[in-house]
Parts: sequence; structure tokens; C-alpha cells
Amino acid sequence: MEQQPTSEHRRRVRYSGTHPKHFSEKYKELQPDKYGETIEKVIRKGGTPAGMHISICVREILDFLNIQPGQRGLDATLGYGGHTQAMLKCLDSKGHIYGLDVDPIESEKTRKRLEALGYGPDILTVRQMNFAHIDKIAAEAGPFDFVLADLGVSSMQIDNPERGFSYKFDGPLDLRLNPETGITAAHRLKTISQKELEGMLVENADEPYAGEISRAVVSAVKKGSPMDTTARLRQTIEEALGFLPAAEQKEAVKKSCARTFQALRIDVNSEFEVLYEFLEKLPHALAPGGRAAILTFHSGEDRLVKQSFKEYKKAGLYLDIAQEIIRPSARERASNSRAKSAKLRWAVRA
Repeated sequence: MEQQPTSEHRRRVRYSGTHPKHFSEKYKELQPDKYGETIEKVIRKGGTPAGMHISICVREILDFLNIQPGQRGLDATLGYGGHTQAMLKCLDSKGHIYGLDVDPIESEKTRKRLEALGYGPDILTVRQMNFAHIDKIAAEAGPFDFVLADLGVSSMQIDNPERGFSYKFDGPLDLRLNPETGITAAHRLKTISQKELEGMLVENADEPYAGEISRAVVSAVKKGSPMDTTARLRQTIEEALGFLPAAEQKEAVKKSCARTFQALRIDVNSEFEVLYEFLEKLPHALAPGGRAAILTFHSGEDRLVKQSFKEYKKAGLYLDIAQEIIRPSARERASNSRAKSAKLRWAVRA
């Protein structure tokens, strides 16, 4: 009898010290169903467990959307599905929510997670689709009684070094929301000019040291040192800001790294262009009296949302819009550092 090959046994990744430091070592956080106590402990300390995302402004969003059983809604940026789950509860098994996400990896994980909680295709439809195509989903399933768009990058994407979203972890400099299409940030930096990169850093992130950083990056690439990893880009930024006083340098490098990665992510994913297209189509996807809530995380996004809402209210497409931004509560900001920059705006369809 022919012997069947046996699968190779792989030992779990071990870590040194008392706490795991790297993403792959946080096996307890990556298995929330099995290690619930660990998850609760991380959240209590104000952290976000690896592979998870803590939704922001959930209560404020639900208060505004005022979801009723039987309504039809859209979560234009599904992510981990925290907002979606909260909205599904409001429907009380009556109605339907459509969830969109460009990330094929996380959207499928979220679909399975929500289905396991009892939210199957009878009440939830998940599509891998960019929210710029809201008109297509609205033509098929709309108009919608409520629409939510959370423009923040999910913690699952930020924390996974293989995705290259954070300067804090070494990994390939990718930054694509959909890793199956488009070009990586590393590829983008191969041929970019100093002037173009400087403009990108200013426009997408208000970077005060845009000139110094862009010169250092372009010079390094021209000398044959490609910006192909997150660690290499961070090192180049550190070198570019070496002229700063020692007492200021550490904090300045940290902030400039965050802004540089943000600027590159926005560029690689054409985020402003996509948001503009979404905002242009949004009122036409809403039913009369339909409500839209948008959560932004930096000034460029907020400006676009504010301008669009004002313009379409003046044109008579919106009956009412938020006059002031809504921010997460002090308690939420204290318990979740990623909530600090969040701003919520809303609009009601005429």
C-alpha cells in the first residue's frame, strides 16, 4: 500500500521576553474566539489587538442614522465590520445591509466573521468593490435609507507588516488597499521626481519637512538604494531630519514618518480622487430623507466632505447637513488612540 505523505508539523512562533512584540508572535490576539481574555486585557489597556479593529464613534453614528427595522443600508467601507454589526443589530433581522471593501483579504474574513454571528446573505451582502462605484450598487440595490463611510485605514491593515502600512514594523513598502492591483509605494518611489514627491507630502499630509525628506528619498534612489521596505524609508527620513536638535529629533521623525506614509498611501490608492467620486454620487444613491454619515481622519478628507455637503445642500440635494463636526468622546479618545483624529459629518437627503 502506498504511504500517504504527511503534512509537516509547524511549531507556533515563539517570542522572547514577557510580551510578544511582532505581529506573527501575537497568536493569542489573532485568535479572539479562543483567547477572549487576552483580547479584553489588550483593549482595557487602550490597545487594539492584532488582527482586529475597534470601530470609532459607533454610538454617535447610530444616534444620527436612526436605523429602523426593514430599512436598506450601505456600509461603503466594510473593514472589520464593527460598524456593520452594530447597524445590523438595529435592523432586528428585518431589512438589508450591503458592505463594500476593496481589500479582498479582509473583506472575506469579515464576511465569514459576520456570517458566523448569524448575519448571512439574507440580511447582509458583501462585495469587493471600491466605494467610488456607489452608483452601481445603488442601481442594483438602492436607493439606500442610510449610508456610512469610515475613511480610516483598518487596524488589521496597519498592524500587519506584510501590508507595509506602518513605519513601526519592517516589511515591504506596499501600502495598497487592494494588494492584487495597482503599483506599490516602493514602485512609485522608483521614478518620482523630487518636486513631485515634495508636492505629494505637502498636499496629502501637510508635511513641514517635505523638501528635506523628498530630496533625501530621491537622492537615495538615484544612488541605487531603493525604498523597498518600510524600515528603509524610515531610516531615510531619520537621516533627512538629522539637522534638527537632538531633543526634538525623535518626536519629529515619528510625526514625519506617519505623515509620509499617509501621503504615499493616499497617492498609491488615489484616495482623494476616489472620495471625490463617491461624494459626487452619494446624494443620488440615497432615498428621500436618507441619511449619510462620513468619518474622516485627516484635514484633506474633511475639507472634501465639508465642501461637498455644503455645495449639494445649496443645490437642493441635501435637506440638512452638519454645521459642526462631531468628535469621539473624551473617554473614547483616551481608550483608543486611533480615535483622536476622527471627525464625523452627516447629511440628510432632500
